[in-house]
Amino acid sequence: MSSDPTHNDQEPDPALAAEPSGGGGARKPGPGLFIVATPIGNAGDVTLRALETLRAAHAVACEDTRVTAKLLARYGIRAPLLQYHEHNAARMRPQILARVAAGETIALVSDAGTPLISDPGYKLVREAREQGLPVTHLPGPSAALTALVLSGLPSDRFLFAGFLPNKRKARRDALAELKGVRATLVLFESAQRLEDFLADAADVLGGREVAVARELTKLFEEVRRGTLADLAAHYAAAGPPKGEVVVVIGPPPEPEAAAEETVDAMILDALSRLSLRDAAAEVAAATGQPRKAVYARALELSQARDEDPDA
Repeated sequence: MSSDPTHNDQEPDPALAAEPSGGGGARKPGPGLFIVATPIGNAGDVTLRALETLRAAHAVACEDTRVTAKLLARYGIRAPLLQYHEHNAARMRPQILARVAAGETIALVSDAGTPLISDPGYKLVREAREQGLPVTHLPGPSAALTALVLSGLPSDRFLFAGFLPNKRKARRDALAELKGVRATLVLFESAQRLEDFLADAADVLGGREVAVARELTKLFEEVRRGTLADLAAHYAAAGPPKGEVVVVIGPPPEPEAAAEETVDAMILDALSRLSLRDAAAEVAAATGQPRKAVYARALELSQARDEDPDA
């Protein structure tokens, strides 16, 4: 999207319009809700724009005031703090939005990384948008993206699945739902449950590649790679790792091309039960072959069968 306002049919967002353009000196942010990414480990990863906004904010909404206070103190920032987390979000949202509507600059941060990723911040953003209030995001650190980049696994298509359920059956059911997703999976998991998670993933997903990333951007950053079964065995022997953990699981292998005779048999069987279109769709889904190619072959077989019913 062009940053040139002449190429935008809508009025510029007041929060965005008040932000530094990058070509001149910093300007005080205007009123609005600012979603501010904070470091995930290395405090030096905070952006200049984040610091400018936090200094100018009338208040900073955060998960844990103790954690955010340490970050602000490091940079000499004395902004008032508001607790905003899963347990008080319904009560705090109207208060925060009322302050934005009154013309204040409110920053939203998480304990680490990009807000809204596995936290209730998205509801705040949604309601702010519904009320027509200015909202913008100050991009920065993200544990999920950092782990994906460091994993060495395919990154052209990925799904962030957050935390899966704690209990084994529910976790395995969730993994079964993800099994057919043709993308790299990025998940959060606690160090204490990591071994059990990897063992369940190995049973449900098979021998996929996996990378376990921990202590990202910190002194003892580590990314351990292998198969799901290999790393499950490693952590069973070594015990839970230290630090925050992100698990990146490679996509499922491409389906092997079915032999031509097998595909023809599948098509003929499907044609005996279904319409031409539905038969092609069923076989394409089962074999992974392009639907247009399967449809064309199904049409050929259907015509040949009609011409010679005894064949």
